[in-house]
Amino acid sequence: MFAIVDIAGQQFKVESDQELFVHRLDAKEGDSVSFDNVLLTSDGSKVNIGAPNIKGANVKATVLEHLKGDKVIVFKKKRRKGYRVKNGHRQSFSKIKVDSIKA
Repeated sequence: MFAIVDIAGQQFKVESDQELFVHRLDAKEGDSVSFDNVLLTSDGSKVNIGAPNIKGANVKATVLEHLKGDKVIVFKKKRRKGYRVKNGHRQSFSKIKVDSIKA
Protein backbone atom coordinates (compact mmCIF):
# COMPACT_ATOMS: atom_id res chain seq x y z
CA MET A 1 0.00 0.00 0.00
CA PHE A 2 1.22 3.48 -0.80
CA ALA A 3 -0.07 7.01 -0.45
CA ILE A 4 0.67 10.41 -1.90
CA VAL A 5 0.79 12.93 0.93
CA ASP A 6 1.50 16.66 1.14
CA ILE A 7 4.26 17.30 3.71
CA ALA A 8 5.47 20.87 4.29
CA GLY A 9 4.25 22.03 0.87
CA GLN A 10 5.74 19.15 -1.13
CA GLN A 11 4.08 15.96 -2.35
CA PHE A 12 5.69 12.61 -1.54
CA LYS A 13 4.85 9.02 -2.48
CA VAL A 14 5.22 7.10 0.79
CA GLU A 15 5.01 3.46 1.85
CA SER A 16 5.18 1.86 5.29
CA ASP A 17 8.68 1.64 6.86
CA GLN A 18 10.08 4.11 4.31
CA GLU A 19 12.61 6.74 5.38
CA LEU A 20 12.66 10.09 3.61
CA PHE A 21 13.97 13.63 3.94
CA VAL A 22 11.47 16.49 4.17
CA HIS A 23 11.83 20.19 4.89
CA ARG A 24 12.48 20.87 8.57
CA LEU A 25 9.49 20.04 10.79
CA ASP A 26 8.63 21.69 14.11
CA ALA A 27 8.98 18.48 16.10
CA LYS A 28 11.73 17.07 18.30
CA GLU A 29 13.72 13.98 17.42
CA GLY A 30 11.81 10.86 18.36
CA ASP A 31 8.41 12.59 18.26
CA SER A 32 5.51 11.09 16.35
CA VAL A 33 3.88 13.28 13.70
CA SER A 34 0.69 12.82 11.71
CA PHE A 35 -0.06 14.14 8.22
CA ASP A 36 -3.74 14.55 7.33
CA ASN A 37 -3.29 16.00 3.85
CA VAL A 38 -3.48 12.65 1.99
CA LEU A 39 -4.17 13.12 -1.73
CA LEU A 40 -4.24 9.51 -2.96
CA THR A 41 -4.10 5.99 -1.54
CA SER A 42 -3.65 2.69 -3.32
CA ASP A 43 -3.50 -0.90 -2.12
CA GLY A 44 -2.68 -2.44 -5.49
CA SER A 45 -6.18 -3.01 -6.83
CA LYS A 46 -8.19 -0.16 -5.30
CA VAL A 47 -7.24 3.50 -5.78
CA ASN A 48 -8.82 6.32 -3.75
CA ILE A 49 -8.39 9.84 -5.09
CA GLY A 50 -9.24 12.82 -2.93
CA ALA A 51 -10.96 15.99 -4.02
CA PRO A 52 -8.64 17.54 -2.86
CA ASN A 53 -8.06 15.33 0.24
CA ILE A 54 -9.27 11.94 1.39
CA LYS A 55 -11.40 12.38 4.51
CA GLY A 56 -10.30 10.29 7.48
CA ALA A 57 -6.98 9.25 5.92
CA ASN A 58 -3.69 10.03 7.61
CA VAL A 59 -0.05 9.04 7.62
CA LYS A 60 1.80 8.57 10.89
CA ALA A 61 5.57 9.01 11.00
CA THR A 62 8.42 9.35 13.48
CA VAL A 63 11.08 12.06 13.30
CA LEU A 64 14.47 10.31 13.33
CA GLU A 65 16.82 13.31 13.15
CA HIS A 66 17.30 16.88 12.01
CA LEU A 67 20.20 17.66 9.69
CA LYS A 68 21.42 20.03 7.01
CA GLY A 69 21.90 19.31 3.31
CA ASP A 70 24.95 19.99 1.18
CA LYS A 71 26.07 23.55 0.64
CA VAL A 72 24.82 25.26 -2.50
CA ILE A 73 26.96 28.10 -3.85
CA VAL A 74 25.07 31.10 -5.25
CA PHE A 75 27.34 33.27 -7.43
CA LYS A 76 26.14 36.39 -9.20
CA LYS A 77 28.22 38.38 -11.67
CA LYS A 78 27.73 41.17 -14.18
CA ARG A 79 30.46 41.28 -16.75
CA ARG A 80 32.57 44.39 -17.19
CA LYS A 81 30.94 46.06 -14.17
CA GLY A 82 33.04 44.75 -11.29
CA TYR A 83 29.98 43.24 -9.64
CA ARG A 84 30.47 39.86 -7.96
CA VAL A 85 28.51 38.39 -5.07
CA LYS A 86 29.11 34.93 -3.59
CA ASN A 87 26.68 33.38 -1.12
CA GLY A 88 26.19 29.91 0.25
CA HIS A 89 23.09 28.11 1.51
CA ARG A 90 22.43 24.91 3.43
CA GLN A 91 18.84 23.67 3.59
CA SER A 92 17.55 22.24 6.87
CA PHE A 93 15.94 18.81 6.59
CA SER A 94 14.18 16.34 8.85
CA LYS A 95 14.59 12.61 8.36
CA ILE A 96 11.33 10.80 9.03
CA LYS A 97 10.25 7.16 8.99
CA VAL A 98 6.70 6.33 7.91
CA ASP A 99 5.08 4.08 10.52
CA SER A 100 1.55 3.54 9.17
CA ILE A 101 -0.88 4.60 6.47
CA LYS A 102 -4.55 4.73 7.41
CA ALA A 103 -6.94 5.00 4.47
